[in-house]
Amino acid sequence: MNFTITRQNLHSGLAAVSASIPSKTTLPVLSNILFEASDDGVWMSGTDLDVAVRVKVLADVKESGSLTAPGKKLQEITRELPDQPVDITTRGDQIELSCGASRFKLNGLPADEFPTLAEVDFSDGITVTGKDLNGLIHHTSFAVSTEESRPILNGVLWELRDGEMKMVATNGHRLARMGVTVDPTGTPSADFIVPPAALAQVQRLFKDDDSLQVARSGNHLGFRADTTEIYTRLIEGTYPNYEQVIPKDNDKIAIIDKKTFASAVRRMAVVASDQTHRIRLRFESGRAHLNVLTPDLGEGHDEMEVGYDGEELEIGFNANYLLEVLRHIPSDEVKFAFKAPERAATIEPAGDDAADYLCLVMPLRLID
Repeated sequence: MNFTITRQNLHSGLAAVSASIPSKTTLPVLSNILFEASDDGVWMSGTDLDVAVRVKVLADVKESGSLTAPGKKLQEITRELPDQPVDITTRGDQIELSCGASRFKLNGLPADEFPTLAEVDFSDGITVTGKDLNGLIHHTSFAVSTEESRPILNGVLWELRDGEMKMVATNGHRLARMGVTVDPTGTPSADFIVPPAALAQVQRLFKDDDSLQVARSGNHLGFRADTTEIYTRLIEGTYPNYEQVIPKDNDKIAIIDKKTFASAVRRMAVVASDQTHRIRLRFESGRAHLNVLTPDLGEGHDEMEVGYDGEELEIGFNANYLLEVLRHIPSDEVKFAFKAPERAATIEPAGDDAADYLCLVMPLRLID
């Protein structure tokens, strides 16, 4: 293998791929990036066996070939190289870089030791915009579970229906659901449970104005746009029926300024219990009171004006869950709806042109 590449192209390719390399692994080849040089450029690939990233960079290829080389080390070296063309050659299992007066030799491993990437036929897939996909990921993936006991909740449910896309994530205490309308394609409905690590790579590598092809093959999902490809293993199983837990009869509604509310919750969170993070909200006509009492620390009180004219109600929440939800609501005002102190509350954007976005937060008991 022998090619010449600009330092910028080499650096951007390595940066795109290196994020998929595991920080710790018992399989040495997973710490490496696979280089495949052919007439029309150089493909770089990295994987942790669950998520794989593959990018193609422009280069002047004099001799085709393939080899794997240490990803993080190459990235660190390239970051410090002068802004001049980089010559890359291989001798046996060694990769050699020369740039200006700099020379490096790194030990690699044969390309056939690198895991085979999923083969996905994109001709049967669908096309989505980067803006729609990135919006759904941003507004839902924060709510996934990190507990190993229910692996199905460690993924984001992605529902495709003709003319609509939805993503849902929950950890059993909070839930986020968002939908967008898309051009009808006539493709059959499909549901995927996608690991958040793969969706983070999608967010990182695809821009809002990209047109992405998405296709499934067996238990793998592939994303492709221009010269970038991402493949992920899907989480197998049936996602819980989330519609059952979303209350339809929450009739006590408060309209609240998001920034004012978030600021008050942050203040109360300072003196909330490190274990429960519990704060109390008491709603009365036109006002909301926030209270915290932590016996071994102290107490706090705050209040604010809200649009509320229902009967008085006191309800407890984990302050961290409230703040996370408020951070992702795409409007200046939020619509907070509840029924009773022990029933789930919903938070949505307020306004006539509000997005199809709903978050649910389970309350905490107010009496220990």
